[in-house]
Amino acid sequence: MDPVGTIIWIVSFVAVTVAVTGVAGRVGVSAPIVLVVVGAVVSFIPGVPTIEVEPDLILYGLLPPLLYAAAIRTSFADVRARRDGILLLSVGLVAFTVVTVGLTAWLVIPAISLAAAFAFGAVVAPTDAVAVTAIAGRLKLPRRLVTVLEGESLLNDATALVALNAAIAGIVIGMDPSAEPLTPWAVVLEFVIAVVVGVGVGFVMGFVIGFIRKHLRAPVLDTSLSLITPFIAFIPAQLLHGSGVLAVVVAGLYLGFRAPVIQTAEARIAESLNWRTIQFLLENAVFLFIGLSLFAIFQGAVADSPGVWPTVAISAVLLLAIFLSRFVWMMLTTSVYRFGPQWLRNRGWSWRNGIAVSVAGIRGVVTLAAVFLLPEETPGRAFIQFLAFVVVVGTLLGGALLPFVIRRLKLPPPDFSQEQTEVHMLLAEAQNSGLARLDDEVTDAVEQRVVDRLRVNARFLSDALENPADEGVEPPAKAYARLRRVMIAAEREAVLKARAEGRYQERAVKSVLAKIDVEETELNLGKPRRGE
Repeated sequence: MDPVGTIIWIVSFVAVTVAVTGVAGRVGVSAPIVLVVVGAVVSFIPGVPTIEVEPDLILYGLLPPLLYAAAIRTSFADVRARRDGILLLSVGLVAFTVVTVGLTAWLVIPAISLAAAFAFGAVVAPTDAVAVTAIAGRLKLPRRLVTVLEGESLLNDATALVALNAAIAGIVIGMDPSAEPLTPWAVVLEFVIAVVVGVGVGFVMGFVIGFIRKHLRAPVLDTSLSLITPFIAFIPAQLLHGSGVLAVVVAGLYLGFRAPVIQTAEARIAESLNWRTIQFLLENAVFLFIGLSLFAIFQGAVADSPGVWPTVAISAVLLLAIFLSRFVWMMLTTSVYRFGPQWLRNRGWSWRNGIAVSVAGIRGVVTLAAVFLLPEETPGRAFIQFLAFVVVVGTLLGGALLPFVIRRLKLPPPDFSQEQTEVHMLLAEAQNSGLARLDDEVTDAVEQRVVDRLRVNARFLSDALENPADEGVEPPAKAYARLRRVMIAAEREAVLKARAEGRYQERAVKSVLAKIDVEETELNLGKPRRGE
């Protein structure tokens, strides 16, 4: 394809992604599912170029920025607090799924070796951070549940890829009897090396990037460095035989946690906006890409397929095995929380939480990329690739049942009112500290009206919390935010009117608009937004 044609396809790709996602959001339908369906339909239209998945492009090009975008927005404190549940899912559940689904695949897929079956189990074992965030983010799930699901999807790729490498080694050994046999200890050692190296590289790169950022004052330089950070962490870890996935996640969690210390306010705002945009485009484009690849996958699977109805039966059995393995593991895990050691019982994991997590086993881009890592000579490789696509689509459709399941389970939604109260309390505490520092800094060279203005602004929220409004009266902090937003809208209109009349220079207009935007952003901090 010529350069102009390539650019046209890229622009069309982004335009379709934005349009479909926007429409799906307005009608209340899951955008990932719609994008996969649209892509699948388009892939069968004559004249549409055949999309072939390049696993290295996805693993090295798409996966690092997607994981990093999710990691920097994930609370390190929450992950640390829920580390037991996250490890049970990201390591224990992945291993359980590899074994159960692998054995099932070995039994139902014709002429497949045991190693290839376990490879398929490893391919479909990890949930996808992109899919989980895109679907679960729309639901008002308890914060603890969201933390566990996001932590699982961020970390389970490492376990699955190690299992896949072991299975691929088994496939190679099966085709070459003279090769050295693979032992369980070798698999364990490979996993340990992957984890240690991945975590180590992630911390080192996070520390180095953080040190550099601390000395960068220009937001554009800080953001530019941020854009290459996931690759700086991923590539060295992979070259050192570690887990690039873990390296990116650890670096992202560390830098996100340290951001208030090492970055300027402007840099933090710029980075947040840039990565939210990148995440939106990539995570939704991935699902459209998955749909567009269906035609190529379907063509390759026809030759290896045992027939239409046997394929339908095999797909149904494997999807059932995937769901049951997750459901059984979650019930076993919940039983341990409910009846195990006292320190686990104190964690308060309920049966309803276990059921909700078992339904949220959505697969995505990692599964599609990993299945193409199978050696070309793997028996039934094209059919296995088709089955992996079926699993991705099937679990996405299953994820669409989450709203129904959540309603039936009657899980308590996040207490947004309590969260807002905590935001106000913490802000009041911070402002009190600012007042104390103000008293230390004031000198005779500062006019009193400047000090009075600073004190009035800082004391307002503290006074509103210490002297709550009467019953039936709107809380002062809430009333202030509501009325200030109305004022800001009018201020922005006045500035735009002045711009249209040409009464001020453009530099002044942009400066005032930027100040208004910053204050509006401050008012919206802590306010729940749809999809987050």
